[in-house]
Amino acid sequence: MRALLIGFFLIIFATGSAFGQTAASALPHLTRSGNTQQLIVDGKPFIVLGGELGNSSFTSVEYMAPIWPRLKKLNLNTVLAPVYWELIEPVEGQFDFALLDQLIGEARKNNLRLVLLWFGAWKNSMSSHAPGWVKTDQSRFPRVQDDLGHSQEILTPFSENNLQADLKAFQALMAHVKKTDQKHHTVIMIQPENEIGMLPVARDHSPLANARFNAPVPRELMDYLTQNRDKMVPEFQQVWAANGFRNNGTWEDIFGKGYHSDEIFMAWFYARYTEQIVAGGKAVYPLPMFVNAALNRPDREPGKGYPSAGPLPHIMDVWLAGAPSIDFLAPDFYFPNIKYWCDLFTRRDNSLFIPEHRFDNTVAAKAAFTIGHYQSIGFSPFFIESGEDEPHAIALGKMYDVLAQILPVLTAHHGQGKVEGVLLEKDKPFTDLYMGDYELNVKHSHTLGWEAGAGNADWIPGGAVIIQTGKNTFLMAGSGVVLTFKNRANPEKITGILKTEEGHFVDGAWQVIRHLNGDQTHQGRHVRIFLDDISIVRFSLYEYE
Repeated sequence: MRALLIGFFLIIFATGSAFGQTAASALPHLTRSGNTQQLIVDGKPFIVLGGELGNSSFTSVEYMAPIWPRLKKLNLNTVLAPVYWELIEPVEGQFDFALLDQLIGEARKNNLRLVLLWFGAWKNSMSSHAPGWVKTDQSRFPRVQDDLGHSQEILTPFSENNLQADLKAFQALMAHVKKTDQKHHTVIMIQPENEIGMLPVARDHSPLANARFNAPVPRELMDYLTQNRDKMVPEFQQVWAANGFRNNGTWEDIFGKGYHSDEIFMAWFYARYTEQIVAGGKAVYPLPMFVNAALNRPDREPGKGYPSAGPLPHIMDVWLAGAPSIDFLAPDFYFPNIKYWCDLFTRRDNSLFIPEHRFDNTVAAKAAFTIGHYQSIGFSPFFIESGEDEPHAIALGKMYDVLAQILPVLTAHHGQGKVEGVLLEKDKPFTDLYMGDYELNVKHSHTLGWEAGAGNADWIPGGAVIIQTGKNTFLMAGSGVVLTFKNRANPEKITGILKTEEGHFVDGAWQVIRHLNGDQTHQGRHVRIFLDDISIVRFSLYEYE
């Protein structure tokens, strides 16, 4: 009998453990697929076709009422929305989640997912969204100071009181999301804080900060750097190498004197603060969490030319060392040359997600490019509720529509070298891709000279996702793109277009709208989608002598 009872309890324990694992795995989470990281929602790969609300948009139900239809019109599947510390904890220890509940409820009604942006201790470097009871008690909640001893509107990361107040509120937020949304998964990711960074100088000069700056560099950081010396990004490695790869001493002993050392110092303590926020939040409800960065202007001084010490590419090793619970570092885009920055952010196996991009006439092409070329977790223009009838908004809505249709095919081919993306602009109108046996020569459709706008000083970018679905079959979604082909395995033969179809997916099944030939393929010379015709084409190739 005793053996039977033990066996019974072991079965119950095993069943309970399995149930716990199943329940945990059912939460939105990140997983590897080949060389790509995917976001999994409700058991399926999910790509964020998103838009971020303006910073003050969701402060009332009335303001948002006309916005929800606009978001649906743009074919979003996800909204990035701020949650304000000052509004959820207006009185210390008293939490009010009524506005958040309304946000989640309206998102569900509109079949939209949410990424919540925690405007806690820092938003765009500043502490503007901290509650009044924090702002008005500087002795309890100290601020950073510049090099002249002037206090700034920025809570210092060196204060335990600041951390614990922020952490308590964030954990209350995560507990409420768990309580109200665990069965629905409306909320799929969290961004703790926003564009962390130090202004108007490179580091905090408060007494709390100075004591740490003059102390030895923490052993945890030095151990990480020593173990990853040959892997770290070259910009950081060069800084450390310039001072002889020292591994004992103060910040200036190890990294030398200068603004670069101030920034590294500040990055470590921002990262350690954020690690405790993220780890504390995940202990309550383990959703994927990321931090975003305001990009640094090249050749500008940290703190003066850009917010110093945020999760930026040149110091990403410091953030990876200091905040291992963060799932990825994400760039906010208000600068040109998106490929340059995305290449920097995808080093060190960091997955790409673009939570914020200027809402302009480049976003449709860039959404396709980043989702294809980097197999990113998603894309999101800022102030998405603006300009619903503007050409750039209409184009984004059409692009999101075709991307949503191909997502099952796209995610099924993730991480296998069968997915690519292109971005074509007037100063970079050509590119070449290599997929399987084929070389794809890609150019902007304006290079043909046939469509309106080709003679303009500026071109709207062309962009597309291209998927190799078989040995000689491909799917392309986007606009402003022309393709010609070569077979690298049979270079002596000519590669021709066997068949081209324009169509769409309905409930996952491909339906042909037009069989393209003649003028639509320039008599078999190319496959194209003109700039004003955001669509999906499926084509197959063959060789002849």
